[in-house]
Amino acid sequence: MSSEIVTFDDPTGVGPPIELERLVVPEDVDVAEQRLIKVPEPDPHYVDLGMLYRFARVEAVRRTNPEGYLPVHVAVRGHMGTGKDHDIEQFAARLGLPYYRIPLTGEVRDVTLIGSTHLHGDGKGGTESRWEDGDITRALRGPALVNLSELNAAGAETLFALHGLLDRYGAIDLPTGETVRLRGDVRVFGTMNPTDLRDYAGTQTLNKAFADRWIIWEKDFPDSEQIEKMLSVRYPHMRDAYVEAISRLAVEVNDSFNEADVEVRVETPISLRTILDRLPIGLRIHENSEDPLRLAWEEFVLPHVDTYDRDHYETVWNAVVRKGPGEKPF
Repeated sequence: MSSEIVTFDDPTGVGPPIELERLVVPEDVDVAEQRLIKVPEPDPHYVDLGMLYRFARVEAVRRTNPEGYLPVHVAVRGHMGTGKDHDIEQFAARLGLPYYRIPLTGEVRDVTLIGSTHLHGDGKGGTESRWEDGDITRALRGPALVNLSELNAAGAETLFALHGLLDRYGAIDLPTGETVRLRGDVRVFGTMNPTDLRDYAGTQTLNKAFADRWIIWEKDFPDSEQIEKMLSVRYPHMRDAYVEAISRLAVEVNDSFNEADVEVRVETPISLRTILDRLPIGLRIHENSEDPLRLAWEEFVLPHVDTYDRDHYETVWNAVVRKGPGEKPF
């Protein structure tokens, strides 16, 4: 059976298309049926703003020039709601890789990731100890795309437990004496929020030795053209006036969020969740009202905004829209 070819196009139109073979999970692999369930479905409304194409370029190099290269692990850094995890999930979907998203919160410990020994009844009134894989060990035993989400929220012992996996050694040594190696059909990705004065509770600057094991790419908020394209793909019947108004509002607020001057910048951005999910729901609910966009703004945007930022949000509203489009949104 011939392999399915997946094509990744450069959204900028500059680079050539990249063709990669889609993975087929072997039937004899560890718990193959469970892994097949972990292959995500492609999002029909997903718009690649360039990140999938960048992932594909790295993947193409790995496949065509495997010798002499250190393991390559990509981490995406960006503010909340920029779609980092969704990009990685959709890359797994395109390639047919089982997707394991493992949040590295401050509560996660190395035994959670690696595994530990547990006591089980032996059926004779006694107990016996058995090793149980942790989240990452389980993922490493077969084809997988592992997304270590929130890298810079992990505790030090968690990071050190992963050092050997992410460098040239490419393996995890279990307390049982078993060595679980990084398979050729496993990809390790990560995401993180920027480390600054914003309200990302629990984040910290990455240990330099750990950070050096990653290629770190930045992901910015989308521009107006990109937002309009995402809205048009997801909501083809949304009127242009609403698409343009939502795009302009989001860009203006997020430009203020990125402002260096702390005296004038806002501390709450408009995320893609708000743009692509909350606001359209609000427009549907209020589509028969006099100003659907204003009511959606009040009910589905402002409640997510810090109290001291609401005046600025209202300033942006008055400067960009003042009054929403008079026609129905759909």
